[in-house]
Amino acid sequence: MAANLIETNKKKLRSANVDPITLDLIENAIRNARVEMDATLFRTALSPGIREQGDAFPLIANRDGKMVVGQFGSFIDGFLKTHEGDIEEGDVILLNDPYSCEGAISHNNDQLVIMPIYRKGRIISWAAMFGHMTDIGGKVPGSLPNDAQSIFEEGLRMPPVKLYRKGEFQEDILKIAMHQSRMPEWYKADLHAIVAACKVAALRVEEICERFGDDIYNSALDELLARNHRAMKHLIMTSIGEKPVSFEDYICDDGNGNGPFKIKCTMHRKGEKVYLDFDGTDPQSEYSINFFLNENMFKMFFGIYMIMVFDPQVLFNDGFYDLVEVKIPQGSLLKPNYPAALSCRTHALGRIFDILGALLGQKTPDFMCAAGFSSSPHLMFSGFDENDDWFQLFQIGFGGIPGKPFGDGPDGHSLWPGFTNVPNEFLERYFPMVIETYESQIDSGGAGHFRGGNGINMVYRFTQDGQISIHDDRWFIPPWGVNGGLPAERSFKKLEKANGKKVVLGAKVDRIDVEAGDLLHYVTWGGGGWGDPLTRDPVLLSKELKQGLISRKGARDYGVVLSSSGKVNVKETKSLRKEMSKARGKIKIFDYGPDIETLRKNCLKETGLPAPLQPVWKKKGHKKGSSRTRGAVT
Repeated sequence: MAANLIETNKKKLRSANVDPITLDLIENAIRNARVEMDATLFRTALSPGIREQGDAFPLIANRDGKMVVGQFGSFIDGFLKTHEGDIEEGDVILLNDPYSCEGAISHNNDQLVIMPIYRKGRIISWAAMFGHMTDIGGKVPGSLPNDAQSIFEEGLRMPPVKLYRKGEFQEDILKIAMHQSRMPEWYKADLHAIVAACKVAALRVEEICERFGDDIYNSALDELLARNHRAMKHLIMTSIGEKPVSFEDYICDDGNGNGPFKIKCTMHRKGEKVYLDFDGTDPQSEYSINFFLNENMFKMFFGIYMIMVFDPQVLFNDGFYDLVEVKIPQGSLLKPNYPAALSCRTHALGRIFDILGALLGQKTPDFMCAAGFSSSPHLMFSGFDENDDWFQLFQIGFGGIPGKPFGDGPDGHSLWPGFTNVPNEFLERYFPMVIETYESQIDSGGAGHFRGGNGINMVYRFTQDGQISIHDDRWFIPPWGVNGGLPAERSFKKLEKANGKKVVLGAKVDRIDVEAGDLLHYVTWGGGGWGDPLTRDPVLLSKELKQGLISRKGARDYGVVLSSSGKVNVKETKSLRKEMSKARGKIKIFDYGPDIETLRKNCLKETGLPAPLQPVWKKKGHKKGSSRTRGAVT
C-alpha cells in the first residue's frame, strides 16, 4: 500500500534539465542539511551514547526512499516493502523491530524514525534517522543480553507505528515505550531529538524546493543517484575480477562457551555487476551474536568501502544498488530465522568490514587493508548511587584501526569515522567512577611497513557498587596482517578487586558484580600490520618508543635493535633484519597467526580463559534452521 502511494506521487512530478551549477548548489545544500540533522540531535539528546559518541545515523532520500545523502545506507526500502498501513501528510513513523523491516535496522536498541516530506499534497522526499537507546528494557541493563536465546528477551519491540498521525503527536506510544526503559527520561529526550533532526531535514528540503522548484529538486536528486551509479560502475569494472575470490573470518565466541563462528563470502563480477555470496557462513547461533544483514545494507557497506578506498570524492548514496547482487543463506548467522536473538550483532557487523577489505584487495593486494574493524567494544555499568538514584552507562570503546596502503592505522579509533569517545571528564562527573588510565596499549598494533593502530588500555576505578556488562571480540582469533604485515594483539579484560584478587573476564559477560575500589582493566585489540615490517624506517621506531607506542621488545618484530635510550643500533639492526628475512621466506599476502587448533591448545595459558567449544550443530550435525539453531524458546 505504501509502495502504491509512492508510485502515484511519482506521476505528479516531471523530469527537468538541471544545469551543473544548480546541481552543485542542491548537492551541497542537502549535504549541509544532513550535517544539520546531526547537530540538532547531538545538542538535544541526553544519553552519552548519542550526545557524546554520535551513535545515530541520518539520511535524506528521494521520493522513492533511495538515500541521496547519509551515512549508514537506506532504511526506507525495507520499511516500504513490509509496511501495510497508509502514509499521510504529517505522519512520523517509529519502529525498532528488525524482523518487521527486513533487517533495515538490526537490533532492538536502534529506534528508527521515518518521515515522509510532503509538498503540494505529494511526497517529495524522505528523512530518516535511527539512534541507539541506552536502555529499552529486557533481561539486563542496556538491553544487550549475551545469553538471550530469543528476541523477546531483548526489550521493547515495536512494528512500524505512527508517533505522529497527520501531525498530531501520539503521546500514548511514547508512554508505553518509556515504561519499558530503565532510563525513561533519556529515552524520551533522545527520541524527541531524533524526530527534531528529521523535521530540520524537512524544513531544509522545503527551502530548497521553494528556491529551485519541485521538479528541479526531484531531477537533481535523480542525477545525484545516477552520477553515483556511473562512478560505481567504473569502479566495479576496473577493480573487481571475473574470477571468483573467497574469504572467511571468525567471530571468536558467543559469550556462552561456543565458537568460533565462521563468516564466509565469495565475490565475482559478471559484466558490469558484482555478485557477493555468503554461502558457507555458519548456521545461526543459539545466542545473540546473530546479525540480520539486510541485503541493501550490505550493498551500502560494499559501496562505501569501494568509494573510500578508490575515490573518496564520490558522493555516496543508493544509486548503484542494481549493480550489486547479494545472497545470504536463510538460517545462517547473517540471516537468522525468527525469533532468533539479535542484540549483540555488533561483532559480526564489524567483521563484515574486515572480510570486505580482504575480498576487494585480492585482485590488487597493494590496495588492501589489514584486519581491525573487527567489532565495537561496549561497556555497561549500572546500579544505585549514594543518593539511591539509579545510574546507567552505555559506552562504546575503540580498538586499533588496521594498517593501510598509504599509512599507519590510527591508534584507538572508532570503526565508524563519525564516532567520538565519551570524554573522561563526563564519565567522572556523571557516573561513580574514576578513569585511572586512558592510553594506547603498547605493541598491540601489528608490525608492518605501516603499523597497525594500537588498541586502548582503559582502567576504570568504580567508586560505588554496581554491575557491569562487556561486549567485545578478537580475544581468541587475532586481527590478521597483509602483504607481510603481522597480526595484531588480542583484547583482554581483567577485574582487579579491592581486596587484591584478580579475575580474568570473558569478552562477552553480563551482570558482573563490582564494588567500590575495584579496578577494571579494559584493553581492546589492535589493527593488523600492512607490508613488510623489515622495511619500516628504524628512526621512526625510535621515535615511537619515546612516544610509548612500541617497546624495545616490540621493535624487534621490525628487526630493529634499540638501545635503552632509544637510539638505533645500525649494525645490529642490519644483521637482525637479514637473519629474519632469510628465516621468514616468501612474504604472505595474509598472516593470520596460529591456526585455530593451535589457538585452542594455547588459549588458557595465553588468555587465562578456556578455549571456546565447537557449537553444538558442528558436533551433532544439526541442520540449519532446526529448533536447536533457530534461537526459539521451547
